[in-house]
Amino acid sequence: MAEVERPTILAVDDDRSVLSAVEGDLRQRYSRDYRVIAVASGEAALDVLGRLKRRGEQAALIVADQRMPHISGTELLTRAVEIFPQARRVLLTAYADTDAAIDAINLADVDYYILKPWDPPDEKLYPVVDELLDVWQATAHRPVAGLRLVGNRWSPAAHRLREFLSRNQVPFHWLDVDRNRDAVTLLATLDNAHLPVVLLEDGTMLADPEPAELAAAIGMRPSADAEYFDLLVVGAGPAGLAAAVYGASEGLSTAVIEADAPGGQAGTSSKIENYLGFPHGVSGAELTRRALTQVRRFGATIVTPRSVVGLARAEPYRVVRLDDGTTLNCGAVIVATGVRYNAHPAAGVDQLVGRGVYYGSATNEAEACAGEHVVVVGGANSAGQAAIYLSRYAKRVTLVVRSDALEKRMSAYLIEQVRDTKTIDIRLRTEVIAVDGNGRLESVRIRGPQGEEELETEAMFVFIGARPHTEWLEGMVVRDAGGFIETGPALQAAGMWSLDRDPFLLETSVPGVFAVGDVRAQSVKRVASAVGEGSVAIHFVHAWLQG
Repeated sequence: MAEVERPTILAVDDDRSVLSAVEGDLRQRYSRDYRVIAVASGEAALDVLGRLKRRGEQAALIVADQRMPHISGTELLTRAVEIFPQARRVLLTAYADTDAAIDAINLADVDYYILKPWDPPDEKLYPVVDELLDVWQATAHRPVAGLRLVGNRWSPAAHRLREFLSRNQVPFHWLDVDRNRDAVTLLATLDNAHLPVVLLEDGTMLADPEPAELAAAIGMRPSADAEYFDLLVVGAGPAGLAAAVYGASEGLSTAVIEADAPGGQAGTSSKIENYLGFPHGVSGAELTRRALTQVRRFGATIVTPRSVVGLARAEPYRVVRLDDGTTLNCGAVIVATGVRYNAHPAAGVDQLVGRGVYYGSATNEAEACAGEHVVVVGGANSAGQAAIYLSRYAKRVTLVVRSDALEKRMSAYLIEQVRDTKTIDIRLRTEVIAVDGNGRLESVRIRGPQGEEELETEAMFVFIGARPHTEWLEGMVVRDAGGFIETGPALQAAGMWSLDRDPFLLETSVPGVFAVGDVRAQSVKRVASAVGEGSVAIHFVHAWLQG
């Protein structure tokens, strides 16, 4: 790799001996793939970052000491976000400054802190840096030589493809015809192909492809290679992926069917901070990436994008019908289809979805919102996380919340971060009543305690309510009034269970079909509980198959 192409690792410390030590350790391990730069002040670090940005180069990791004159490590890492939002950030600190390091994580979104001294580096430095660089490599939006997507930012079709590629963690180069000169030049060579256009590395061109067509072209698997599996998992959110990991690792032939992209709603989260084992938080994309690695390692089959449209019984099997007309037989089914955000009822929203109005999608659209005013609608954790993430890019973020208090649905740690972010404007007891724009979103009308107000904006991100994806189970599995699947003892109590034995804890009204995660009635809507249910369900699958 040429020198100019290598991403930069920047080390900052005003103590020359410490700076020399951290620079030496970083060079020894990472100089082959990264350029290591060491500077002795926060001012010099900001100057280096500015020059890298102007030259179009990348900063992958910044390691800064906390106690520096003029600009502290926390302040430096906070300001660095404005220059390189995706760079990973590490604070070097003494044991006496641990509280400051914790505050840096909670308030400045710093990724990690390392206590000095870090001897031996093989145990105390390199594992941290290795993991952060892996995350950066997996999530940084860097131009790649292979797949290119040419389109318009305000095109719903282009948005759908960008969302599909990003959430499936497929590297690609996005070329916006309104902002990128290369896109205009390239478009002239494509014989007026209908946008959006996908150009594969081998020169193949796909004009406005459906996700399934694109998936097949880039080597994804939109169909299964067998007709029978011990276990079929429908949905690849945290619950479904956990079920696949435990099922496959315990010897069950397992397939996961996913309609869109692995990760579910959690996969779109910019940062999950209360998941056990990740004290510094983990993005939904990174958690998904790790889970997929485990699923593949244990040999489970992942079929995506492919929707399940029906379920039938053909004793002793369960039969799942897919949207391409094929069927798969299995011994047991785990339904983990999760929930989707509710459609916003405001006037004009439906016409502008994908043209500035987005359900979720904050992590994928954030860079395009640089320097703009954006609106986030919702009062739960997903909305708070999106507002904080978007504030790294946008000039201003307006958080519109119908409730009279964030405390009703948002976690305390997240409320503190939202309130401490100066560019986030919180509007309580407020709702969006209309959106407007000519071909794209241009304004949002809100109504609150002070009356009605029109906000000029180019992007609105919606995180309201949730509805389960269970229409395909109509007439087959017992659901509650909201469409959530009833399971376990509740079935027996309501007289909805027909076998002599008691239903298993997560079993639906169809024996051998289980429901886990957010799609299940009365479930706890948390990532950790979804993962727990997915793993526990395998115990009952074994019991069912053995019976």
